[in-house]
Amino acid sequence: MKIKPRKTPYSLTGRLLWTIGALMAVVSTIFWYFLITYQEKELIANFVKYGMSFVDNVRKTTRYGMLTFQEILIQQTVEAVGSTEGVVQIKIFNCKGKVAHSSQKKDIGIILDSKSPACLACHPPDKSHTFTPRWSIGKSEEGFRVLNIVQPIYNEPACYTSACHVHPKNRKILGLVEANLSLALLDRAINQQSLAITIYVFVFLSVISVVLCAILWKFVSTPVSILAEGMKRVAAGDLEHKVEINTRDEMGELAKCFNSMTSDLSRAKTELIEWGHTLERKVEEKTEAIKKAQEQLIQSEKLASLGRMAAGVAHEINNPLTGVVTFGHLLLKKFPEGSEERQDIEVIIEQANRCSNIIKGLLGFSRATSAEKGGENINTLLKRSLDIMSHKADFFDVKFITRLDESLPLVKAGGLQLQQVFLNMILNAVDAMDGKGTLTISTRNIMENGLAFAEIEFADTGCGISEENMTKIFEPFFTTKPVGKGTGLGLAVSYGIIKDHGGNIIVKSEVGRGASFYIRIPIG
Repeated sequence: MKIKPRKTPYSLTGRLLWTIGALMAVVSTIFWYFLITYQEKELIANFVKYGMSFVDNVRKTTRYGMLTFQEILIQQTVEAVGSTEGVVQIKIFNCKGKVAHSSQKKDIGIILDSKSPACLACHPPDKSHTFTPRWSIGKSEEGFRVLNIVQPIYNEPACYTSACHVHPKNRKILGLVEANLSLALLDRAINQQSLAITIYVFVFLSVISVVLCAILWKFVSTPVSILAEGMKRVAAGDLEHKVEINTRDEMGELAKCFNSMTSDLSRAKTELIEWGHTLERKVEEKTEAIKKAQEQLIQSEKLASLGRMAAGVAHEINNPLTGVVTFGHLLLKKFPEGSEERQDIEVIIEQANRCSNIIKGLLGFSRATSAEKGGENINTLLKRSLDIMSHKADFFDVKFITRLDESLPLVKAGGLQLQQVFLNMILNAVDAMDGKGTLTISTRNIMENGLAFAEIEFADTGCGISEENMTKIFEPFFTTKPVGKGTGLGLAVSYGIIKDHGGNIIVKSEVGRGASFYIRIPIG
């Protein structure tokens, strides 16, 4: 389909034409004005030079008559020169302002007004008395312009030494020569040249305008109209439409970008359609996941209630254990050293104290965690956690290896919170090994990005973590354990506690060969 560019004044081409045309018209008008003005000044300046030379020639041709005091000769010379074409009038004045000779005899004997150009040559308003030639332009009665030139007649040695009429030596000017030259021919030439320049500027503007219109139409208006039509078709849903602008300029680049955009939109539309086909299935999957999360939340609430109940039972058990230990010590006093009965009672006291310590650890862990952070010994917290967990029947087939760095400094942390993290790590490791295997716990000092950290490593020999699950293990309620055995909150809570301490948890695992969890807590 052939695209027709817009021709209205509000189109891009119309605005460009109006703007550039107006700018060119203004610039051309200014150029035309200055060119004509400059030309006129140059012509007048040349004509003034010619006029000065002409008046000087008059003065020279009359010099002999003045030196010999032949007034008839001077008058004849003035009349002869004054009859030349373009000469309006020639006058010679004496030092008193009286017309001594003139190409028009009727003016002879007239005394000039003090404000006339001839008088101002000797008596300027500023009284500078420079006695320099002067010129001015006026208008004749016939309407054409006239160039008026006045030159002084200087007192030369031949004048003040002449025998016929001696002038005082100190007099500088003896008279004046005034010539009025017609500028009619010059004005006609200026008008003709002005007309020629005007025609030239008009033709130049016309040619430039036509060329500019053709350029804008071909390289701006037509491509823009094609792009606009393409945008309309794409907006209407035709994403397969392609814009055909095969140029190497910005319009061609814009067309390529436009075609690339429509291709991307077409692909995106296809993907959206495909996504719409699978959206219902994904919604069902998410709904099932939400149901599982709700079940896990209910289970975690049950476990929390069970924990509170267990804490209460442990507290109640602790009281009779205290009585057993107390009465055991009383019985020790009734049997002599080395007797079999005394040894049995010591075993009873030892086991009762052991039970009491386990219950104290459980009670301390079950209490609400304090937000206050103090200096904590990582190794001590690990040993306390192992004391609590190592007596469980599920742990009897698990081998615990500890490699604790005794030079590890104290860290600013919440002790109960870290103990909760350590217990979660131990429980997860034992579950991953199905209750049998080796759990290695190590501590060490490390430097990372110029900062000191205490690193705790939990390395088990369990089944490991798949690459697919590696990115999900810290998500709340995510678990690979059977339903009813895990809540999926342990690692998520632990991760949050360590992040709150400014640390991090790093996981490395290989399926079938176990997993290693590295907990890093900043020192200081």
